[in-house]
Amino acid sequence: MQGLVEALAAIGRPVIGLLAALGRMVLFGLRALSSAAAPPYYPMRFAQQLAHIGWLSLPVVGLTALFTGAALAQQIFVGGSRFNAESTVPAVTVIAIVRELGPVLAGLMVAGRVASAMAAELGTMRVT
Repeated sequence: MQGLVEALAAIGRPVIGLLAALGRMVLFGLRALSSAAAPPYYPMRFAQQLAHIGWLSLPVVGLTALFTGAALAQQIFVGGSRFNAESTVPAVTVIAIVRELGPVLAGLMVAGRVASAMAAELGTMRVT
């Protein structure tokens, strides 16, 4: 009987620890959501961040799409010229960029640009 109790206790300790950690994470998330919904609100700062993250990222995303599309079109042209299919290069390039590469590259470029800007801003705050 004593061995059974010890075995169950050995199993129960990690499970209780896991549940306690999970409970702390849930409480942290609930506190974060309630803090985000509570005043004060800063609509002007929110609008500035929207412009900074979205609108000012368009040149970076556009240049990335332009050069990726050019490289992709060149590769498709080389492959398509073997089969006399040069006329399909624009259609295949547009489909590939819009459907597959566009969202991935846009997400990576925006995340990289915005994350580096935020890191630089935090570094500046830390220095001053």
